[in-house]
Formats: sequence, structure tokens, C-alpha cells
Amino acid sequence: MSSAQQRKGRRAEFELAEILSGYGYDVRPGRAVSFGKEADLVGLPGVHIESKRRESVDISAALRQARTDAGRFGDGAPAVFFRGNRQRWRVVMELDVWMSLYQAAILGGFGRSEGGG
Repeated sequence: MSSAQQRKGRRAEFELAEILSGYGYDVRPGRAVSFGKEADLVGLPGVHIESKRRESVDISAALRQARTDAGRFGDGAPAVFFRGNRQRWRVVMELDVWMSLYQAAILGGFGRSEGGG
């Protein structure tokens, strides 16, 4: 990976951390050039974030990396957060992982209006 690509990826990590912090989470990028010793971003409870900032993302490879790193770091469900130029951030998870989060959210009252309605 070229140094320009590394800088672009690092800027993306700070950008994504700022967005997630806006939702009230203390998310921060891992240390620069940690060479896999720290996750891309930390602080989103229950989710391991694999961050990708490029036009074309090999989703299968990125999910494999997220799954491997989530197991190594033990920081939560593997998810790939990515965006291309002039695009919004997106998140991809494997279906069983997403369903686990969804079912936990539903059981916890996610999406229910106040007053039981």
C-alpha cells in the first residue's frame, strides 16, 4: 500500500470516528502504523470496525479480515464500514451477525414508540 493510500485510509478513520462520536460513542482510531496490533477504530460497543476508504471494496475479503480481527481483538461483531468518493458511509455484516444484533435490539425495545404503541 502506498503512503498516499495509507494517509487516505487514516483520514477516513478519523472521519468515521467523528461521525460515530456524533452519535454519542467515544470512538477513536487505533494507533497509526500499529500494523494490525490495534483495531482500525475502537469504542463502538459490541462491534469490530474494519474501515475501508476506496472506490472498490472486495467485500468478501474485507469481511474475512473483519471476522479474523474481531476474533483476535474480542471487541465485537465483525463489520465493514466503507465509502467511495462522494458517497455516504455504508456498513456490511454477515447475515447471522446482523440478525443477532437486530434480534437483541428488538428484544431490547428498539423501534418501539413510547407508551407501548
